[in-house]
Amino acid sequence: MRAVAAITAMVLAVSAPTAGAEDQVQQVVATQGCPGCDLVLADLRALTLTGANFEDAVLRQADLKNAILAEANFRNADLRRVEFEDAVLGAADFSGAQLRNADLEKSRAGAARFVGADARGADFEKFEGRGADFTDVDMRGALFRRASLLYAKLPGVDARHTDFERADLTGVDLSGARLVQSDMDRARLVSANLRGADLSDVRLSSADLSGADLTQANVAGALFRRTNLSGADLATARGLTQGQLDLACGDEETRLPAGLSVRMCS
Repeated sequence: MRAVAAITAMVLAVSAPTAGAEDQVQQVVATQGCPGCDLVLADLRALTLTGANFEDAVLRQADLKNAILAEANFRNADLRRVEFEDAVLGAADFSGAQLRNADLEKSRAGAARFVGADARGADFEKFEGRGADFTDVDMRGALFRRASLLYAKLPGVDARHTDFERADLTGVDLSGARLVQSDMDRARLVSANLRGADLSDVRLSSADLSGADLTQANVAGALFRRTNLSGADLATARGLTQGQLDLACGDEETRLPAGLSVRMCS
């Protein structure tokens, strides 16, 4: 009962209009987070706390810019429009969280988990997420321009109309992903797993798909202008035409459906 009373008192203090930003930070640090709390619009800028527990918390529109929250627990939290710009979120758990329109620009979240999260319209520009797990995330309309997602897991994601321009997606798992009408111009998709992915009408101008696996991927209408397909496996890709390949290049290791060909990359 004492623990419940302490957390309740802290929540009231954080929510109170007279509580200053410094007081809010100190109160959250004192209780190692605040699971299930209402922290709407809270000013927690530069909060530094390892392993903080915010599970089920409502942090809508809170300011966590420059926060250092490695290994934090944000499972099922309401993080809509939260400001995470320049935050350190390594190994944090955002599974099932509401991240719609959240700002994670320039945040560093290697090995973080976003499984099943709603990240529609979120800003991940210049985001660093090596090895992060985005399995089954809804990221429609999100911004991943110049993001670094080396070896990240994105199987089954809904990434329709998502911007991955110039993103580094080396070794990512995008198997079964829905990428319809996404922008992947100049993206690096070296050795990416795109098995069964829907890449219809995707922009891939100047993208590097060398060594990528597109087994059973739907590439109907995809733009391959100056796209590097060296070593890529498109032998069973669906919707692929000679017209698309005439804009791309490959090498002797590129696998294509019978009757189709691609010029050698210089």
